[in-house]
Parts: sequence; C-alpha cells; structure tokens
Amino acid sequence: MGMKSFRLRRMEQYILEKENVSMEELCTEFDVSMNTVRLDVATLVKKGSIKKVYGGVCSNHQNGLVPFEERKMKNSERKKAVCRAAAALVEDGDIIYVDSGTTTMYLADYLDQHKNVTILTNNLNVIMRAVPYENIQVICLPGILERKTNSFVSAETGKILARYNIKKAIFAATGVTESGDVTNSSSLEYEIKREAMRNSEKKYLLLDSTKYGKSALLTYAHLGDMDKVIVDEEMNPGLKELCDRYNVKLEKVKADE
Repeated sequence: MGMKSFRLRRMEQYILEKENVSMEELCTEFDVSMNTVRLDVATLVKKGSIKKVYGGVCSNHQNGLVPFEERKMKNSERKKAVCRAAAALVEDGDIIYVDSGTTTMYLADYLDQHKNVTILTNNLNVIMRAVPYENIQVICLPGILERKTNSFVSAETGKILARYNIKKAIFAATGVTESGDVTNSSSLEYEIKREAMRNSEKKYLLLDSTKYGKSALLTYAHLGDMDKVIVDEEMNPGLKELCDRYNVKLEKVKADE
C-alpha cells in the first residue's frame, strides 16, 4: 500500500471515529498541507464515507448500532431470498461460518435437506433457528452476549475460530461503499469477521440492496476478496460494476411476494 493510500485510510478512520473534524485539525494530525487535505477529503467524499460541512468534514453514517430487533424487521423478505440462494451453495458435509447479522440469520431455514452440515457462528439467532434441524451440527463461538448484535463476542472469539478449517464463510455487512469496502459498525465483531476471511476457502457476501453505497465504522474486507455476492433484485447498478471490475460472481434474487 502506497503512502497516499495509507494516509487516506488513516484519515478516513480518524474522521469516522471523531465524527466531526475541522480541516485545520486534519492538517495538524496528518502533518500535511491544506491543499493535500482538500485533495484527500475530495477523494473520501467521492467514496461516500464522509461529507463536507462548513469548516470541515463529518462522517456520512451513524456510528451507533441500531438494535438487532429493529434491524431484523427491515427488508426481511429480501434477506430470506438471499439466504435461500446462499443455501444452494452449501454442500453435504460442509463446515460453514455464518456471520452475525440480520441478513444471514435465516440461512438455517433453507438447510433442512442437507446432510451433516456444521455451522460455526457467534450469532444467537442463527443458533436458535438451527435448533429444530437435526442434520445441522452447531458449534457456538464463545463470548459475552452483545445485545445490539445478538452475538457472542470476546477478545478470544476470533482466536478460537482460527482453529477450524472452514469450507465456506457467509458474511453480512452494515454497508458496502462505492469503492468496494465491506464495512461493519461493531469493533467487537471486526476481528471475528477478519479471522473468518483469513480462514475460509470460499467467501460469500449476502446483501439487501439498501446496504450499497453506505459506510460504517470499520472495513473488514474488500468486495474483491469475495467469491460471490448475493443481493436482492433492487440492486444498484454500481454494485454490478464493482463485481465486474473485481471479477466477483454476482447473483441477483427475487424476494417472495
């Protein structure tokens, strides 16, 4: 990564964490000229993660996590449709990681005909939805229950996940930026997602179309790292352009009426 790219990532992270930052503060923090700051800010504004305000910049998203139960109600039919399509990628005997999130929570409902599938997950809803299916073995990753994400998290959760040989990982995201950054809002979830990215043979990203063009606090992957993206039929054309650019398979699915 070049110096400019490194500075841009640091600057973006700094702005997202601080939420509101003056141009002068950016000059001081990154020891660069005002002209350089203006150019960097223009790049980040185009990316969509920040926006300009009078005298400075601010984050273009809400850092606070919306409670899980509230997020679960939004676009549920779209999320079920992408989970059904993802289940078709799972084979008998697979060991799969199922990410925390409302988009992935319905996956177990569509694995009822599979044989000897093992799910690794830290998400309480995924665990509960898998309980009725005797063909699914569930390995629960440990931690303390984070109620805003309904997931178990700790400093050790990612390290324990690293022990397993994962065939396929099925991810969710808070947002995907127009430059392809796959983001999430929870710093506690970040290391778990990163470890699953490192330790999986195949990586699939499930999205409802409202997530494209949005950014969250942390970038845990890039779209180009994924083997396939599954999204509902309201997909923004920009997502297809990104998938084409990075040679990532894209599947668009229709939600049930």
